[in-house]
Amino acid sequence: MVEVIAECCQNHNGDMAVLEEMVHQAAAAGATYAKIQSMHAVEELTHRPRFDEGVVRNGVTEVIKRPFGAELERLRKLDLSDEQHRRFLETCRAAGIKPMTTVFTRARIPFVASLGLDTIKVASFDCSSFPMLRELRAAGPHRIIVSTGVTFDEEVEQAIALLRDGPLAVLHCVSIYPTPLEEAHLDRLDYLRELCPAVGLSDHSNPERDGEKMSAAGLLKGARIIEKHFTVLPKDQTRDGPVSANFEQLKRLVELSRLPPDDLRAYVRERVPEYETMLGDRRRALGQTELLNRDYYRGRFASRTPQGEWIYNWEDRQLA
Repeated sequence: MVEVIAECCQNHNGDMAVLEEMVHQAAAAGATYAKIQSMHAVEELTHRPRFDEGVVRNGVTEVIKRPFGAELERLRKLDLSDEQHRRFLETCRAAGIKPMTTVFTRARIPFVASLGLDTIKVASFDCSSFPMLRELRAAGPHRIIVSTGVTFDEEVEQAIALLRDGPLAVLHCVSIYPTPLEEAHLDRLDYLRELCPAVGLSDHSNPERDGEKMSAAGLLKGARIIEKHFTVLPKDQTRDGPVSANFEQLKRLVELSRLPPDDLRAYVRERVPEYETMLGDRRRALGQTELLNRDYYRGRFASRTPQGEWIYNWEDRQLA
């Protein structure tokens, strides 16, 4: 059976009532999991001065402009407290949907592990954070799902080698928001399946423009997990709105995930004329937009030592 993850991300805008409504609607749509993101911007957002102004040379962006002050002010309103995490778990239990979260720093692993989740997610930008992966594997019996966007093939292979001694799944995704259909590169699912039998797709396409085409094509390619951003608010009221499914769109995605193989094949043949274009390359170089996103998001969050020193997730150093 295909698992569908409703990625609540920060589409709750820091409002617990909105998050609880998201959980209930995701459950009503038939999703397997509702997922949040476990970050503490005030404690963990790093100030890297080169992003305050960015770098553009000859009209080409070389460094994204993302001023620290504005980013901190935006994110601090979206953080969920430890108590709100526990309320999220209780809401999921009451709604009949499984809870999940993404951990963003090594310092948060003990708390996230203490929640007793059956699955913990690692974002693409930490697929190559090998010390973090080792600590997360050692923290409990949970399954780990790792996204592989903006990660070089040798890093993907090393991450899977580190984690394959326990429950593991890997997701193909393209870290362009939203992802055009011609950039889907769904043949990478075949490459990932050679390394790990449990593979899926994190679909960042725009559902208003592309419907469920990318997810349908991914399912036909053998994805057994589909992750999709989800919102109950108007899509212009959240940062991730353009890549997020509403209730009806999520419900249609779940219905697609349950189609028998022949029916799914017929659906794609009749309604997804872009299928062949979406297959792309199984092994490929990262594009410029992906490299810029890797540069910014990898290291966006880090852990602090008691002495106040930053330790990034990929650094093989002790936190305490």
